[in-house]
Amino acid sequence: MRILCVGAHPDDCEIQVGGTAAKFAALGHSVKFLAVTDGCMGHHLHQAEAMVRIRRDEGKEAARRLGIGDTEILDYADGEFLPTVKARQDVIRRIRQWEADIVMTHRPWDYHPDHRYVSQVVQDSAYLVMVPHICPETPALSHNPLFLYLEDAFQLPIPFRADVAVDISDVFEKKVDALDAHASQFHEWLPWIEGIRTSEVDESSKRDSIVKWLARNRVRNPSTQAALARRYGGGQIDHAEGFQLCEYGRRLSDDDELDRIFPR
Repeated sequence: MRILCVGAHPDDCEIQVGGTAAKFAALGHSVKFLAVTDGCMGHHLHQAEAMVRIRRDEGKEAARRLGIGDTEILDYADGEFLPTVKARQDVIRRIRQWEADIVMTHRPWDYHPDHRYVSQVVQDSAYLVMVPHICPETPALSHNPLFLYLEDAFQLPIPFRADVAVDISDVFEKKVDALDAHASQFHEWLPWIEGIRTSEVDESSKRDSIVKWLARNRVRNPSTQAALARRYGGGQIDHAEGFQLCEYGRRLSDDDELDRIFPR
């Protein structure tokens, strides 16, 4: 299969689906991360032009650590993204060029406008990826991919509902390695946002700080717990990622298709 994860920022896919992506790739599937904005505003010290270069390099290194096939960062400005026709066409082209069987993105209800608008653009691309006269220079797909939402903890207006969940405990360290590659974010920007000065964080505890950040910011949705119990039984699972089916993409062939598609 060919899997495309579309995130708003250069580290969103690693945070949301890094473990599952590593497992897909290890099974021989082709995985690509696409960040729609360049992350240029995501730092308290570096200016925008420098941040674009830094984040592109970090994204490439994170992809290497996860073992996925490709990563791409578009040139929309961080914090200024809008769901324009041009942006929709850019996403349509990338879905077609990757010949995606599965497309993942944020849900449309989120604290960050970039997340919300990227979700809208991806949803608007569903079905249109098969329409030949839209972006005619890029051949239309003969099938509509499965579209899925990435897990979040927001409750309004509709809480996340996990249709499938993946135990990533066996690749959790690989996910942490990928986030560690985004040093400007996890060792500089995010600690600064949370009031922790980098001078207070020594080198030996940087990986621990990523694990703690994930524990604080990736609160598992109860429906993900239920999906894990259905799929794996009642045992303790320390690290997991959940996914919700979007109704705008291809319909499932049967109730067990997601279980067959997603890695264990």
